[in-house]
Order: sequence, then structure tokens, then C-alpha cells
Amino acid sequence: MIKKVGVIGIGTMGQGIAEMLASKGLDVFILEQSEERLRYGLQMIEISLDKQIEKWALTNSEKKLILSRIDSVSYYEELASCELVIETITEELEAKKEVFRKLDAICSESTILASNTSTLSLTELASVTATPDRVIGIHFIYPVLKVDLVEIVRGLKTSEETFARTKHFVDEIIMKKSVMVFESPGFVTTRLICLFINEALHVLEEGVASAEDIDNAMRIGYSFSHGPFEMADRFGLDSVLAALERMFREYGELKYRPSIVLKKMVRGGHLGVKSGVGFFQYDKDGDRIS
Repeated sequence: MIKKVGVIGIGTMGQGIAEMLASKGLDVFILEQSEERLRYGLQMIEISLDKQIEKWALTNSEKKLILSRIDSVSYYEELASCELVIETITEELEAKKEVFRKLDAICSESTILASNTSTLSLTELASVTATPDRVIGIHFIYPVLKVDLVEIVRGLKTSEETFARTKHFVDEIIMKKSVMVFESPGFVTTRLICLFINEALHVLEEGVASAEDIDNAMRIGYSFSHGPFEMADRFGLDSVLAALERMFREYGELKYRPSIVLKKMVRGGHLGVKSGVGFFQYDKDGDRIS
């Protein structure tokens, strides 16, 4: 049984993963590269819980119980007792490799080493470890609390045992629906949703409709929770751009070439919810204000 889980990187995805795991009764140990980022991540988790209380989805006692299961740690060695460690730092290959080198050195051979990467090669991440058979992808979809789907991604050397234990964890412990994916840039969800967003950007560039009307057309007409532009804002425009650029390099097909509008917005620091402004504007809690 997996009872202790480490989460490395407490950005938007890491916050959601840590909160979800703690709400399922697991002990969660979170690690960030600085105390400031760690405090901010914990603050955002508390804000998320408070918003659920406002909507009568949670009680104050449940909030306290969830927070009591989340412990912040300062060193990798403090993750040694975890049965599963999930890396969810920025999508930079070398930085992720360094995380896996450190984890491989301190975790027991029975510990599953997982990445939440949406585009990078699990085989390449596993190559820096002495035990590549225990490296696997566990790709959660934003927002983690609301979306029940998890992509379990097998690298070239991922063992059957690692896959089986990971599938049991996803299906039986955190009670989400898993799909098995063989390693491929973008896997299934990122590959398809980024193409959807990129095509919406081309429609916007051509002046066919405004961002608001394109979003309304897809949200109302096809029952999307968010239209492509608000979706991109919530993923982070820099993350969407990075995913498209990587898939463009890997596949070499023009359909993955990022829209110039997306590039301009990222260069201008308009990253979506994380910066407060993207295609739309957001308050500090991530709620849309215009």
C-alpha cells in the first residue's frame, strides 16, 4: 500500500496534486527549491480549501485535517521513506534529470519514481537512474481536484510491477480513472488540447471572431468547461508554448508550430492566471474578473 507520497515542485500542478492526495487520506511531503516558493504553495493550497468551504463543499475541520497531512521538507533525504515520489517541476529536461538523479540515490528500490511531465521522455528521465524500471509517468490534468483522468505513461524500461502498482494507486487509492499511454511527445491529452488551443489562436489571428466569442462558441456549443483561451490562461501560456515547441521539434509537423500571438503574449509576460492577465484578467485567487 502507498501511504506516503512525496511531491517535488509546488507550482499550480504541484499544489493541486498535494491537496488532492492529502484529501484522499495520504501523508504528503512537499519539497520546493526555496522557502519562499514553499510558503506560497502552501498559501495557495489553503486558499483553494477556503474556496471549497465557501461553496459548502468542505468543512473547517476537514480543511484542518487535509493541511495536517501535508508536511513541508527542505532536503531530498526527507523523502526517503515515501513509497511514491511525484516530480512536478518546470518542463526543463536537465532540471528534471537532476531531480531523478537525487531521488535514485536516496530512495529505496521499491519506491516508485514518477513524473507529471506532459511532453518529456520518461525513457530519457529514467536513463540517469540505476533503476529505470521503477520510473513512470503519472500525468494529472488541470484542475487536479476536478478532473478524474490520469495518464499513466510507460517508458521503454518501465516494469510490469511498477505499472501495476501505479495503476492500483490511481484506480483504487486516489479513485481516479487511468488510461495507459506509451511514451510519445504530448501523450494523448496534451497533444490534442494544445492543437485545439493553437487552432483557436489561428482563428483569432485571422479575425474570424474575438477571443470571448470563440470561447463562448466552444463552451456553450460543445459543453466545454472553459473555452480554448481561458483554458490556455489556466494552463499557463508559457506552458502551452513550451509544449507546442517541443512537439514541433519532435514531430516536425507544421500543425504544432506555435501561433505568433502566443509567442508575443509570453514575451510580454501575459501568462494567464499565474500573472493575473492572459487573454482575460484574473484576481489573486485565480478567479476571472474580465
